[in-house]
Amino acid sequence: MADWGIRPASTADVEAVADLRALVLRADLERLGRYDAQRVRQRLRDGFVPAHTWVIEVDGAFAGCVALRPAEDAHWLEHFYLAPQSQGSGIGTAVLCELLERCDREGTVVRLNVLRGSPARRLYEQYGFAVESEDPVDVFMVRAPLA
Repeated sequence: MADWGIRPASTADVEAVADLRALVLRADLERLGRYDAQRVRQRLRDGFVPAHTWVIEVDGAFAGCVALRPAEDAHWLEHFYLAPQSQGSGIGTAVLCELLERCDREGTVVRLNVLRGSPARRLYEQYGFAVESEDPVDVFMVRAPLA
C-alpha cells in the first residue's frame, strides 16, 4: 500500500473534491441517466463542510476525501471519493475502518447512501452496513456501532 494519510479539509479543497466527484461518479450516474457535469460539481459545492471533511493524500498528493457529518441520530458518511489510480490499493478500506472504529468507540450509528448498482455497496456491506431503504437512484444504508 502506498504512503497515505488524511488531513482536515479547508475551503481551498472544494474544487479538487468537486472535480474528483464528477470523475468517480460519472459512470454510475451515466448508467442511471443522471450525469450532468455542472450539477454533479455544484451538489458537492453546496454540501461541502470543511469542518466535517478530511482530504486523503497519497505520497503527499491529493487523492480523495471523506466526510463524517454529525446529525441528530447518527453520523452521515458522505463525499467518500478516491482517485481511480488509488482505488483497489486498500487505502479506501483503511480510511473507512479508521472512521468506523471512531464511531464504534463513541457508540455512534453511521448512515450513508450509495448509488444503485455501485460496486461500493459491497464494501459497505462487508463492514456491517445494511440496506434501510432504496429509491430509483440511491440505496440508503445504516450501521449500528460494534461493541
